[in-house]
Amino acid sequence: VVISVKYAGGDGFLFETTTDTPNNDLISSLVDIHNERLRSGIIVDSVRGLMTHGPMIKPDNVGIDKDDIQHNQEVIDESCKNANYNPDSTGMRTGNAPDPAIVKTLDRVNTDLMEYVDKAQVQRRVALTKKTVLDKIANVRGAVMMAYPMGLPEWDNTKLSLDSIDGLRKTKAANDVLDFESTSLWIAGKEFEKGKLVSDRLGKNEKTKVIAKLQKTSNGPPAREPMVSEEERKAMMAHYFKRQEEMKRISLADDEDYLNSEWADPKEMKKSLQGLSHIRAPGL
Repeated sequence: VVISVKYAGGDGFLFETTTDTPNNDLISSLVDIHNERLRSGIIVDSVRGLMTHGPMIKPDNVGIDKDDIQHNQEVIDESCKNANYNPDSTGMRTGNAPDPAIVKTLDRVNTDLMEYVDKAQVQRRVALTKKTVLDKIANVRGAVMMAYPMGLPEWDNTKLSLDSIDGLRKTKAANDVLDFESTSLWIAGKEFEKGKLVSDRLGKNEKTKVIAKLQKTSNGPPAREPMVSEEERKAMMAHYFKRQEEMKRISLADDEDYLNSEWADPKEMKKSLQGLSHIRAPGL
């Protein structure tokens, strides 16, 4: 059974299960992958910053305005600046970027993680597994350790997200983290009841594919899917606009415009028989 979990904005992922799987296990697996995708997103973004401008500055010392940002960069002792120092214009990072050779490795494993959890995997029909996500996160962790053997500051988003899911609660993704006890799975407007089997709702056909919504139980039933997609809606609006402009142009046309048409010329038949229909004066 293929479960296609969808979110607002077109985001989502695929997951494969069986009809004899308990709903508890299915929901737990979906929650794990949901959280690991959130975690991966934070890792990818933070590693990009790490590759360019190094670790994050302690939040208490982050620049508030232009002068503060300049001050932050100036107070970093010259002895603390490494050979790859690249000042951060936002004042959020130390500027101590990793060695260029390690940056290539970081970029490769980071891109690999990003592509695996990307929503485009739904179109590619690639079902995600928690094990594969964790393996790719481990690759990023290894590359970060190569870049900074002494470790990253405890407040750095890269460290927080690489350490565990709990670290996400200190990042911008905190409100989107789900847990099994307070999460519900909805398919076709009906909730998957915990304590039952997948087959109790979907039957015994293992080739079934369904669209699902995963959300906090306190939010109640999810909103229904729109009858038309965003692309279809845009195409319909463009068609109606074009039709409206055409009707407006027709309504503004002169009522006697037809008199200039060939079919309204009383001598057209005679000209046609004489072969003179398409003769025009020079310059016309």
